[in-house]
Amino acid sequence: MTDSRGRPLYLAEQVREIDRRTIAAGVEGFALMQQAAMAAYDAMRKTWPTLRRISVCCGSGNNAGDGYVLAALAACDGLSVQVIALRDPQELDGDAGQAVAMARRAGLKFQPWQPNMRISGELIVDALLGTGLSGAVREPFSAAIDAINAAQLPVLAVDIPSGLSADSGAVLGRAVKADLTVTFIADKLGLHTGSASAYVGTHRLEALGVEASRQADIEPCAMLLDEMLIPRCLPPRARDAHKGDNGHLLVIGGAPGFGGAALLASETAARLGAGKVSLATAPAHVTASLVRCPEVMVHGINSKGELEALIEGADVLMVGPGIGKGAWGQAMLQAALASDKPLVVDADGLNLLTTHWPLEYRDNWILTPHPGEAARLLESSAGEVQQDRRQAITELRRRRGGAIVLKGAGTLVADQEGIAVCPFGNPGMASGGMGDALSGMLGALLAQGLSLDEAARVGVLLHALAADRAVAAAGERGLLASDLASYARFLSNPGLSNPILNNPGTSDAYNPEE
Repeated sequence: MTDSRGRPLYLAEQVREIDRRTIAAGVEGFALMQQAAMAAYDAMRKTWPTLRRISVCCGSGNNAGDGYVLAALAACDGLSVQVIALRDPQELDGDAGQAVAMARRAGLKFQPWQPNMRISGELIVDALLGTGLSGAVREPFSAAIDAINAAQLPVLAVDIPSGLSADSGAVLGRAVKADLTVTFIADKLGLHTGSASAYVGTHRLEALGVEASRQADIEPCAMLLDEMLIPRCLPPRARDAHKGDNGHLLVIGGAPGFGGAALLASETAARLGAGKVSLATAPAHVTASLVRCPEVMVHGINSKGELEALIEGADVLMVGPGIGKGAWGQAMLQAALASDKPLVVDADGLNLLTTHWPLEYRDNWILTPHPGEAARLLESSAGEVQQDRRQAITELRRRRGGAIVLKGAGTLVADQEGIAVCPFGNPGMASGGMGDALSGMLGALLAQGLSLDEAARVGVLLHALAADRAVAAAGERGLLASDLASYARFLSNPGLSNPILNNPGTSDAYNPEE
């Protein structure tokens, strides 16, 4: 179920509690297990309709039970089924024990896991560990996961790829790389952020008739952003609108020798509809800005005093791209922080906050760190941030206020509404300038009157979706941050008919960059 904010996401323990309450309300646990296995089996058959042989790897607990039931269903459907047991099936009890008995009644034999054993199926079903894993994967499961990944066969993960944290999306030592993951009852945060995109494959939620939202005391830990938020926040403009209605954004960046980032942010902001965009940059970059985008009003700035006059005339400030860590950048950021105007801070602006304004807290700014910048703000490491992105962004917002955008695969947004996750984006975005383009979008949206929370969420959506459309047109390799502006422009005008947006797989679709 999706509400106006997107699809609710939960932590593993929350889903287990919903499961417990469902059973306590009268739904038999084994019946729920059978529904889960049937849903996973149906998804498998639809995805790989010509399968004749499968290998089902079962561990312990209810995840293994799902695997044994699925194996029984496959056998009854005429498939050849190899069941590989990582734990002695005789030791399984409760619902999982009933699942083992069902598999035996279907005529299946169980092969104990052995290193270097032959996996005979055309597809592997991963039912090893489930969502209960908290520490690092241990033997024999680690060896089995390695064997699954080395088999170069398609993989169906039951509920979650084994070894992936259901709460953080971190890999707990090693994890199964699935082609399809079918998760049950309620969606899990860890399937959408951190390392999830490299391990989950195609994602399906099967609620099994359970409505998690009815548990009013179990609040989702996050929301999965829905692209329908864009038209809700960006309705058509009034027919008599003028540029003053759409705000004045001042971009501050581009220390001597580092002008490109600020130029990119400014042009992207202009494409996203800010009524006026000004750029305060080192004098050496003025000519390049005028040539690149004459619509941006560029000012060569040498001192804090010169910048203060420009700040007075702006509605929103965006500071950081190419600002550097030297005296010029420090003076620019100091002037911006002295204002009470809405503010977006990125790049070296974040690093300067760490070193010179470690206690600065504001309710009207958006901070946009990548994991390395977040680690510096938190006095930790990028690895620690990635191990628990939700905890990291929660702590960042507690310390700094406003809205926080933690970039990376499965970008997170933390604001007064809670935490949101962006399900869009692609590896082509791993190139220079992407963060500058995002900051320009965020500043433009704030200038047009979106609230802090709306700007952060819509900006992240537009940025990722624009990259996906650009990749659909020309591929991931070679994607540039400057490619995003025109795609984002189309996306920010909902209802506009454009072939590349409506059918991104069309090879001869119109390219708005041409």
